[in-house]
Amino acid sequence: MKEVNETSNPVSQVEVVSKVRAIKPAELLPNALSNLDSMECKFHPMIDETIPYRNLKSAESKKRSLHRLIRKLDVKNSTRYQRTPEDTYCNVYSFDYCYFAKVYLPTVWWTDESIEKLQQGVDVTPIFNKTVVPIYSSAIHDWFGIWGESFGWERMTSLTEIQRRVTEEGGVGMICAKRKTVGLSGHIVPIVPETEKKKAFRENNEVLYPLQSQAGKLNYNYFARKRRDWWNHSRYSSFVLYYHV
Repeated sequence: MKEVNETSNPVSQVEVVSKVRAIKPAELLPNALSNLDSMECKFHPMIDETIPYRNLKSAESKKRSLHRLIRKLDVKNSTRYQRTPEDTYCNVYSFDYCYFAKVYLPTVWWTDESIEKLQQGVDVTPIFNKTVVPIYSSAIHDWFGIWGESFGWERMTSLTEIQRRVTEEGGVGMICAKRKTVGLSGHIVPIVPETEKKKAFRENNEVLYPLQSQAGKLNYNYFARKRRDWWNHSRYSSFVLYYHV
């Protein structure tokens, strides 16, 4: 989202040791205006009883429900995720995917002042553009390194291994790339479980392009080879892989 208007440092740089001092998620309340047929209130969770949550009973139920979720969100066609002349919405789609997968990924994050209060034991209410601010994909790249572990995210380095775990365990995988140019948004994409028909692209049993689902300049419910290794494009300074059970 917001390819041209990302703040240069929305992720708090309050003491790096703060990453081991867990704080509560920054999350706005669900809003009825936030839905698949609307462009409104994208930073709020959606209220829609027809959207399935991930079923955590077993690996198989996790995988089946994630595929139902992808079909329901229908990123290729849903109004919520369609690009505009100014914006793309990779972070919104990734947030929604994680929200209904019962995994925390921020779409807004605490201000430095809010973090200081929370770490002092003061409760803070998420208020848009006061106590929390939007966080875009380049900043989420940094958020993973500072805060991800405290919210259950595990850093990974192998595309083959993260795809294996997503497919076998029904977990949530993410590729997140940071733009070289400060102020421009990067990209974030879920890695999703394989099926009999939908597969990652491999050579010599090694994953070159995971099975993914994305919003962006082009939206895909599923893809692997279509965008090849997009995370290695020269526009990005680095990328990270993270996994959540």
